[in-house]
Amino acid sequence: MSDDQPTVPIVCPDCETESKIPLSEVEGAITRHNERLHDGEQLATVDPAIASRVADLAARDLGLLDEE
Repeated sequence: MSDDQPTVPIVCPDCETESKIPLSEVEGAITRHNERLHDGEQLATVDPAIASRVADLAARDLGLLDEE
């Protein structure tokens, strides 16, 4: 893992926790948390505000938000 790798906020409303995880480890960390603490139920996720922003940026890059 690189020290300058971006981190992503992960939240779990059920545990009332927030962690910052290196981008390359996000999927595994969320999966492990949910399996270990929530019987696999998808409670921990990427912070919804971050996920929404990333989705907006991707949609713009794909031209899905362009008005014609």
